[in-house]
Amino acid sequence: MVQYSLQFSMSLPALFDPDGVAVIGASATPGKLGNDAMSNVEASDTEIYPVNPSSSGTVFGYEFVDSVRETDAELALCCVPRHLQPDVIEECGEAGVEAAVIFAGGFAEMGGDGAELQHAIAETAAAYDMTVLGPNTAGYAIPHKGLYGSFVPRIRDVGTGNVGLVTQSAGVGITMSFQLTREGYGISAMFGLGNRMNTGFADVIPALDDDPRTDAIVMHVEGTDDVDALLQACQTAETPVVAFKVGEHDIADLAKAHTAAPAQDNAIYEAGFDQPGLVTVSSTTELLDAGRALADSPTPDGPNVGLVTAQAGPGIIMTDFLKGTAATFPGLTDETRKRLDDILPGITYTENPVDTGRPMPEFGAVIDAVARDDNVDIVLVYEIYEDSLGYPVAELETLSAEVDKPICFTVAGPDHALDDERRQMEAAGIPTFDTPERGAQAVGALLDSISGAE
Repeated sequence: MVQYSLQFSMSLPALFDPDGVAVIGASATPGKLGNDAMSNVEASDTEIYPVNPSSSGTVFGYEFVDSVRETDAELALCCVPRHLQPDVIEECGEAGVEAAVIFAGGFAEMGGDGAELQHAIAETAAAYDMTVLGPNTAGYAIPHKGLYGSFVPRIRDVGTGNVGLVTQSAGVGITMSFQLTREGYGISAMFGLGNRMNTGFADVIPALDDDPRTDAIVMHVEGTDDVDALLQACQTAETPVVAFKVGEHDIADLAKAHTAAPAQDNAIYEAGFDQPGLVTVSSTTELLDAGRALADSPTPDGPNVGLVTAQAGPGIIMTDFLKGTAATFPGLTDETRKRLDDILPGITYTENPVDTGRPMPEFGAVIDAVARDDNVDIVLVYEIYEDSLGYPVAELETLSAEVDKPICFTVAGPDHALDDERRQMEAAGIPTFDTPERGAQAVGALLDSISGAE
């Protein structure tokens, strides 16, 4: 099957900033795909056109029209069955629609006539220079624009953040978008590529790289026919990129049936991803945590980690994990050791890692001393919240402003602490994580960003 990869000088403009959206197959019946798509897209600050020749009246306050030719839409959300898609895309092209999202499945992932149908639609789209996201996708979302090109109910609840998601499976992208939102963050954008008919990784990654709201790009890959273009897009991006390549075991048949992913040896990706500035991970949670760490932290100058923990057990877990990465734990300078002795005589363990035994009023000063040590490139902290002490937010805000080093804070405590002081730390540019493993993995991602994947 031929796959088209259209080139756009303006980085997929009709997907990012459409002047008018047509929902083809719009419905006033709750629960129908065309109704859910309308409920999402009507949040957008642009003209909305529900298109359905079998309907009359209004839906969400917008009057039905019979054809996309009666609209001025630049973007079409195609909510009709697969057998109608060729005619719909032809009509969109004739109407001047610049981009379309095809939600329906049953195309290349099925092979046979499905692949032939996708090929025919691709030829039509190419004839009209039309960008197509999908087919076989749940769509995309750009929360800060109020643009939710998806039929997934409640996707409008996804919040705005600074991590961009490009996923082969829109289901994975939506899952991660909701996870980031539940944890108090959000996304700059999420694109579910589906079958990648003419819009793939190599198209979306440069667009996110150009987006000033995107400070890190995370991608989920099952497999693509254009590996070289994907790797080139990653290599040329100035924005940090984190990749989760699925397929450590034999899932070729399932992946092909899902998004028409070709059967490939993971080694070709491992070799291509092994470069500075590109981080690889092995789970969606690691993908998101790495993205947040890279988005919010300065680039470390080296692999030297200074670890401060108020509890030895979590500190040991983090140290053990990081000793399996490129991390080193340098000895602290004599000046730092003297500061620590003055701050807290009899501290539990004053080597590196530094263990204070429990939270205490001086904990922020201990962090400050380690972070300012000339031997330390990255700071990792673990602390359980205590009501009488809280987290050392004031000290951390000052430290973040004065020291150009990544500072990652791993927290444990009740929701009221995580809803307030944790947010203050995040606002100061200090990414926070809720388990020892997640904090350590985030630091590992920072290390991979300067050394290449191991």
